[in-house]
Amino acid sequence: MLGADRAERFDPPWSSLSAARKIGTMVDIYEVPAGEPRLTSFLQAQHTTRIARRGELIDARDRPALIASTDDETVGVLIYDIDGTNCEIVNMRASGQWGGVGTALIERIAEVARAQGCSRLWLVTTNDNLDSMQFYQRRGFRLSAVRCGAVDEARRTLKPDIPDVGYYKIPLRDEIEFERDLEPA
Repeated sequence: MLGADRAERFDPPWSSLSAARKIGTMVDIYEVPAGEPRLTSFLQAQHTTRIARRGELIDARDRPALIASTDDETVGVLIYDIDGTNCEIVNMRASGQWGGVGTALIERIAEVARAQGCSRLWLVTTNDNLDSMQFYQRRGFRLSAVRCGAVDEARRTLKPDIPDVGYYKIPLRDEIEFERDLEPA
């Protein structure tokens, strides 16, 4: 999942988001339909409206989402797409690290997916996104595919603004897919 926000930064993915959420603060998570104005505004502010993955370019605003908030502040968003028994996590952004927002979003999407008959969660990340790789593995996801050169191809054919270098100054080249089986509801 490639947003355009990596072009000039090499810091971890959470650093550009509000770190106001403190451990122990209650977070409300609610579902919103595709195109919901708060979702669109958040995605535009994060430069993550267009996502390239698996050889296609999708508009995240056209997908339903979960929004996490404390009081009036949006502290996290998870965009998803359900197709049959599979639920794709198209994009997830959470404020801060170790605050629990990302975990809460993952657990909530698992509930939503199970309720809609899904047996699998899956997502695509990139070879430079080391923080997301450890995050998802700690939450029960397993590596399921590596598509060598997929980001290079997406840059060439779908989204020329994908930078050559990503987080931690790692060359941005490959897609990495993770999945997690869901127990029946």
